[in-house]
Amino acid sequence: MASLVWGFITDFFTYETTKSVVVKSWSVGIINRIVQVLIIAYFIGWVFIHEKAYQVSDTGIESSVMTKVKGFGYHQNRVMDVADYVFPQQGASVFCIMTKVIITENQYQGRCPEYGKGFSCQNDEDCWKHYGTGLSNGAITGVCLFSNSTHGQCEIEGWCPSEDDTVKIKPMNDIGNFTIFIKNSIRFPLFNVTRGNFPPDMTAQQIKSCNYHPETMPSCPIFRVADIINNTGQDVTKLTEKGAEIGINIEWKCNFDLDVEKCLPKYSFTRLDAVFEKNAVSKGYNFRFAKYFKTENNTEFRTLHKVFAIRFDVLVTGNAGKFGTVPTLINLVAAFTSIGLGTVLCDIILLNFMKGAEQYKAKKFEEVSEAQIEASITQSPDSQLSLKGGMKSSYDSGALSLDNSDQPV
Repeated sequence: MASLVWGFITDFFTYETTKSVVVKSWSVGIINRIVQVLIIAYFIGWVFIHEKAYQVSDTGIESSVMTKVKGFGYHQNRVMDVADYVFPQQGASVFCIMTKVIITENQYQGRCPEYGKGFSCQNDEDCWKHYGTGLSNGAITGVCLFSNSTHGQCEIEGWCPSEDDTVKIKPMNDIGNFTIFIKNSIRFPLFNVTRGNFPPDMTAQQIKSCNYHPETMPSCPIFRVADIINNTGQDVTKLTEKGAEIGINIEWKCNFDLDVEKCLPKYSFTRLDAVFEKNAVSKGYNFRFAKYFKTENNTEFRTLHKVFAIRFDVLVTGNAGKFGTVPTLINLVAAFTSIGLGTVLCDIILLNFMKGAEQYKAKKFEEVSEAQIEASITQSPDSQLSLKGGMKSSYDSGALSLDNSDQPV
């Protein structure tokens, strides 16, 4: 027991130092240099040039978006202007352009039959099955109403007459020629830099006469609806039937080590509801709103609108970078440290897979006790410790050189 304790104490109070062993092997040397070159290329090419890891980054952007739609279209023998087909009218970053509308006029509070084959009935029991449903246009009363046919319709209590959204309405296909004006400002608070999505010296006449194009007019803030939809890979006439959701992405990726004027936005367009395109239900985009009126005897009635629309979401993302001493030093240290991975890989090969691995282990790992040191100093104070014949020593670094000729065949 005492010997175990003494052994633990002596092992604890030991010191390990690095011993250099020079291995003159073509194969190991080539592997070591290849690994080092790959690591250096990774840090220079990817970390520093591509990812710009030497920069301080600012992703906490402050952004503002204002939109304005222009154009005229024909729908149900009426000329529609911006006040008729844009919702909401405040010019926010999320807005809708109406493609068609189903109007149910003169609705009063009362009881009436519900439309649709799903609410047909033969008796009251058929209607009680729908009691409490949220799919009807009013509260189901449980009564089966018959008019002049052998099939009845379940009665609802609410706004009557009930909406019939199965009617065929020709959509307003003129929206492809509508234009959307987008004014976007963005601020990077870390660098106190504010930028706009079009040049400040652009005149009103230039804005009125331009249309955005990624190559010829990349700074124009006017976008044709047809161009936006076509860039998503969709067809305007197909989207006007059921509606859709379109994303307008404004990406700011700026390098403030260069001129600030080179900080310009890039636009891209996507269909946000593409995942639901093949679904049997909930296709497209629609919503309802009503306009309320009162008769002379103060009875309230309304006109209900079911609107199919293309919804546009203007999404702004951004990040900026500028040279920083701290991230540069951190990544340089990481680069120099990673170069040592070549040594680790070569040690694994030498210790486990090369001929003469045992000799390499003997040269790389050596235990020296105080008794050995004292004995060596007593014998020859100027002699080198544990240096056997056939081994070469570097006088300036203390490194041992192990040649292929020193290894057993």
